[in-house]
Amino acid sequence: MKIIVPMAGRGSRLRPHTLTVPKPLIPIANKPIVHRLVTDIARILEEPITEVAFILGDPAFFGDDVVSSLEELATSLGAKASIYRQGEPLGTGHAIMSAADSLSGPAVVAYADTLIRADFKLDPAADAVIWTKQVDQPEAYGVVKLNDKEEIVELVEKPETFVSDQAVIGIYYFKEVNSTSDTCITKNNIINGGEYQINDGIQRMMQNGKVFKTGTVDEWMDCGNKVVTVETNTRIIEFMKKDESDEINTNPTLENAKIIEPCVIDPSVVIKNSTVGPHVSIGAGTVIENSTIKNSLIQCHSVIKNATLDEAMIGNHVKYDANYEKVSIGDYTVME
Repeated sequence: MKIIVPMAGRGSRLRPHTLTVPKPLIPIANKPIVHRLVTDIARILEEPITEVAFILGDPAFFGDDVVSSLEELATSLGAKASIYRQGEPLGTGHAIMSAADSLSGPAVVAYADTLIRADFKLDPAADAVIWTKQVDQPEAYGVVKLNDKEEIVELVEKPETFVSDQAVIGIYYFKEVNSTSDTCITKNNIINGGEYQINDGIQRMMQNGKVFKTGTVDEWMDCGNKVVTVETNTRIIEFMKKDESDEINTNPTLENAKIIEPCVIDPSVVIKNSTVGPHVSIGAGTVIENSTIKNSLIQCHSVIKNATLDEAMIGNHVKYDANYEKVSIGDYTVME
């Protein structure tokens, strides 16, 4: 089994955090989004992963450090890492076709801007599976239309009248991933809104008789902007607590300090005269002094002093000594 991961976008909605770090490498509970996503998919599939193909953007932004991180991720799964570049942002279908040399055999295609919790088996009778989540307001999403055999027969974007409540989350399984290139996108020059979209290819596959089924996830967590990323960080920490993850059992240096669990705190962190938690993640090398912090995401090598933070997101190498609660501060910022 292969996993194909398009991740060339810069993540403009999550600025300022994505001015220096690609969004898929933003940490959630101290582990990059793409690492959590790919690891969770591998766990759900319950079969060996032979290759993980990553489609990256501009080398000036997705540089050697990004490549090394992704190669380590693939190696941790016992898989080969393949690195491709999408030279122009021409859509989801175009991104997949940028990995043409890896498009053979069974594969999962997953866009690296969401996290999931799921436990299901792939339907062996299906040519493809589209993973979905039941939502309360389907008119705000792209949804699947099903026939009486529970097969997907159409994808409908933001339907004005009810079609179904199963929203497409951006993760797909193809029994033969090469069929995506045989029927769609760049090969047939199908352009929608100036871009090549995966949905257009999927529609052609359905027209050609391919059987699509749904794979429903239990949780679908967005990392699109600061507010939902902090919410996702909180939810992931809660899942880790429920799973009794070793990542919860951290041992930072405490000096007259208290941790309210659950939190994910790197062992190199120093916390002085402070209360931290619940639902706080803190990256390596960060120092917290005279502060109260909860429901927040703080990255590496930052210094936080005299702060009261709730629902905050703070980047790397930040110096913060101020009186704002729900802040969003990117890397290398000084606020004193």
